[in-house]
Amino acid sequence: MRLFILLSLITTLFLSASDCSKKKVSSSEQYKGKLEIAGICMNYTIRVLEGNVDTSLMEARWTDETTKKAYTNVFRLGNPCEFSSTIKQGDEFYFKIDSSKSNPCTVCMAYYPTPNKAVSIKVLDK
Repeated sequence: MRLFILLSLITTLFLSASDCSKKKVSSSEQYKGKLEIAGICMNYTIRVLEGNVDTSLMEARWTDETTKKAYTNVFRLGNPCEFSSTIKQGDEFYFKIDSSKSNPCTVCMAYYPTPNKAVSIKVLDK
């Protein structure tokens, strides 16, 4: 029993420490984006239309392997379960970068190509 408690305590401390080491990117600046691809199972690709987003957070150029269409300044949606369900493919919207701890959720595992770089965002009311 003591060993179980000790292992539980060590695991808790390890997980807490690993959360502290995660890089958090947060910005009060707002950006304008466009939902370029609303792929199956929330495999969403978003293009930045306005604002100076850190270029290390997005793909300067990316090609959808399914359609062979090229996109610039795009990223994969990093927090699909917190994305507004009212935004449809082709819609433009305002957002801010928000990688604070997001709520875990379940999405299906079907694949649609997305950029390698993912960004968690918060859609703003406009």
